[in-house]
Amino acid sequence: MPTVILPVLDEAEALPWVLSRMPLGYTPLVVDNGSSDGSAQIARGLGALVVDQPQRGFGAACFAGLDAATDDVVCFMDCDASLDPRDLPRVAAPVLAGTADLMLGARRCERGAMAPHARLANRMLTLELRRRSGLVLRDLGPMRAGRRDALLALGIVDRRFGWPLEMVLRASIAGWRIEEVEVPYRLRAGRSKVTGTVRGTVRAVRDMAAVLS
Repeated sequence: MPTVILPVLDEAEALPWVLSRMPLGYTPLVVDNGSSDGSAQIARGLGALVVDQPQRGFGAACFAGLDAATDDVVCFMDCDASLDPRDLPRVAAPVLAGTADLMLGARRCERGAMAPHARLANRMLTLELRRRSGLVLRDLGPMRAGRRDALLALGIVDRRFGWPLEMVLRASIAGWRIEEVEVPYRLRAGRSKVTGTVRGTVRAVRDMAAVLS
C-alpha cells in the first residue's frame, strides 16, 4: 500500500487531524522542513515516521520524502488540513490498478478556501501547461499519486515551489497517462505560507515560471 509524503513546516495545529484520518494501509511519512512549533515531535508522538529536511523548500521536502519512501506507490498531500486523507484512496486507486501513471486531485474549493489571486495563478499555469504540452488539467493539485521509482527517474530538479509543475511537465513529456479526480478542498488550519498571501503566490508563480522556461 502507498506511503503518504507530508511536507511540513509549522503544522502543529493540523497534524493530529490529518494523521488521525489516514486510511488503513496508507503509511504517513512526515518531512519536517525546519518547523519551530514542535511539528516533528507531535508527528512522532502520533506514530508517524518523520524525516528531517533542513534545506528549506517545498520541492526539497517532497524529494526527501520520495527518497526515504520504500513502498512502490507514493502519494503526496499538503498537511494543513485543507485536504482530507480519506480522499487518498480515490486518487491512488488508478495508479495501484495500473490504469494511470500519475493521478492528481483536482481541488473543489469550499468558499474562502483559495484566495482569488491563487485561483487566477493556478488557472494561468494550467492554461500555459496545456499550450506547451497539450495536457488538459483543471488544477495542479497538491494531492497526487504515482510510482516511486518512476517519479525518481523523471529527474525533477526544482527544490522550491516549481516541484509540482515540473513533475507534471516531465511526466507529460515522458508520455505518462496523467488523469485527475475531484477532491474537496477546505479552509486550512492556520495561516497559509504560500497561496494565502499575494507575496507567497508570486513566489510560487515565479518558481513555476522558471520551470516552464
